[in-house]
Amino acid sequence: MSFPSDLEIARKAELKPLTDVAKESGIPEESLELYGEGAAKIKLEAIDAMADKPKAKYVVVTAITPTPLGEGKTTTTVGLGQGFSHIGKRATIAIRQPSLGPTFGIKGGAAGGGYSQVVPMELFNLHLTGDMHAVTAAHNMCSAMLDSHLFHG
Repeated sequence: MSFPSDLEIARKAELKPLTDVAKESGIPEESLELYGEGAAKIKLEAIDAMADKPKAKYVVVTAITPTPLGEGKTTTTVGLGQGFSHIGKRATIAIRQPSLGPTFGIKGGAAGGGYSQVVPMELFNLHLTGDMHAVTAAHNMCSAMLDSHLFHG
């Protein structure tokens, strides 16, 4: 018996429009900032728009002492979201942008694995919304300015 690879599973996944996902979660469409079809940010104003809704519960998935292949936090988080949805609980997961390790083949893919993975995986593993690139560029600029000041006055 052969099992499909993570890439094969990701390619066959049918993505629901993010506006539909937001609507099902009670997030107003005007609170979404879409980045193409596969990524979005939720504006801070969504908190005020949802103030009259009942407070939610949350589960934190974390780990320490990383292994070379990662600890499986993303796979666990995605699996929990799927599991809660399967038993009829509304579930939303929040995961941070992954490190660049997977991009350079240093560790396993940061998008999870098997049927518990984030899709589109390419967007997630590389740039997502571009914030990480902006932070890196700003950090490099500040470092260059500091070096210039220290060495050239």
